[in-house]
Amino acid sequence: MKVVVAIDSFKGSLSSLDAARAAAEGIKGAIPSCVTECFAIADGGEGTSEALARALRAETQTVTVTGPLGEKVFAEYYLDLKTGTAVMEMSKAAGLTLVPEGKRDPLFTTTYGVGEMIKDAVEKGCRSFIIGIGGSATNDGGIGMLSALGFEFFDADGNYVENCGKGLEKLSDISCKNVLPELYECKFEIACDVTNPLCGKNGCSAVFAPQKGADENTVLLMDGWLSAYASLTREIFPNADPDFPGTGAAGGMGFAFVTYLDAKLMRGIDLVIEKTGIEKAIENCDIVVTGEGKIDSQTAMGKAPMGIANIAKKHNKPVVAFCGTASSDADICNSFGIDGVFPVLRRPCSLAQAMDKDIAYSNLRDTANQVFSLIKSIKSHT
Repeated sequence: MKVVVAIDSFKGSLSSLDAARAAAEGIKGAIPSCVTECFAIADGGEGTSEALARALRAETQTVTVTGPLGEKVFAEYYLDLKTGTAVMEMSKAAGLTLVPEGKRDPLFTTTYGVGEMIKDAVEKGCRSFIIGIGGSATNDGGIGMLSALGFEFFDADGNYVENCGKGLEKLSDISCKNVLPELYECKFEIACDVTNPLCGKNGCSAVFAPQKGADENTVLLMDGWLSAYASLTREIFPNADPDFPGTGAAGGMGFAFVTYLDAKLMRGIDLVIEKTGIEKAIENCDIVVTGEGKIDSQTAMGKAPMGIANIAKKHNKPVVAFCGTASSDADICNSFGIDGVFPVLRRPCSLAQAMDKDIAYSNLRDTANQVFSLIKSIKSHT
């Protein structure tokens, strides 16, 4: 028997690869002859760059960049010089976790450090970029990132606007004459798992800015500023479309990437599947194991386990999913390709205990062991 194991991280507890290894250990305990193949996966947020870097055998790079509040931070990304590919997560330079709760306000956060990461990779010879844009602290429409790459944003007096959300308020003119010339040789693939437009009731300001510290008045202001920014952008890029699905991702970073850098927006799990070669492994296996920290109806809306299940069903493979907890509506996933959902908690405990790495590892391992013991017994009687 051959089993492919591809489990998303149990956030705050197990990394994707640790989860896969725990399940594989349990499977091997039940069926010693079983061949397990483990993959690290993610859906565009936390862990995406690590999953892709592992598949590409890319090396870690550390660069000092501007953090979301203008402070200096150390940001990691991955570099494969053989193919000239850089793998990044914008959250390393502009993530919400980098901003203390009491200082969260998208009026004053910037994506400038993301542009500095890209520039660093360009200077090292990269011309291909894979970037996850989940978990941002920003709502600046990407002008911070673009400024670091040589695009210039001016107010009515010809002065540079601030490289943050509030800078959009006074934006009056945009120039591309000093853009980093190598950018025109670059290809950008962006892991983006939301379909929100840039503006309006479903836009980034209305939907995501409150999570980043914006109040109701700030949301209305920023939505208007981003609309004006889109109109101004269209004077330079006539095909600019603020209604294109995903342009509202990461506070407008989707719009900046698609419009200014001719990027391709892709679901994070689709990018991971494409780059890791996991489909070939699934095609040649007997059972697929996936999962994530919590399985609920949102899982069925395109999160990592569902991406894996879709590929499995394409090749008519059974799918087992493990999770830390399953909600009352988790059974909807049965209609979308996951044949069985198994929470791994084995005894009453506190949340802290459940999320302890060693406990989570043993819970996942032991649950996988029991499920595959059952599978072994069923197969022996058929």
